[in-house]
Amino acid sequence: MKVYIIWLIGVVLWNFGYPSAKPIEDVLAAIALSYLSVMLKKYLKI
Repeated sequence: MKVYIIWLIGVVLWNFGYPSAKPIEDVLAAIALSYLSVMLKKYLKI
């Protein structure tokens, strides 16, 4: 659940921080956040 909350905060910050982002930038941000989630799961051993 912790990883999901961190991911959700990242998504909200991205969407409100960069509302004029192009679709490709949104896709790249989603990939980066997904990678971060995988790394956090391994680091936190969830």
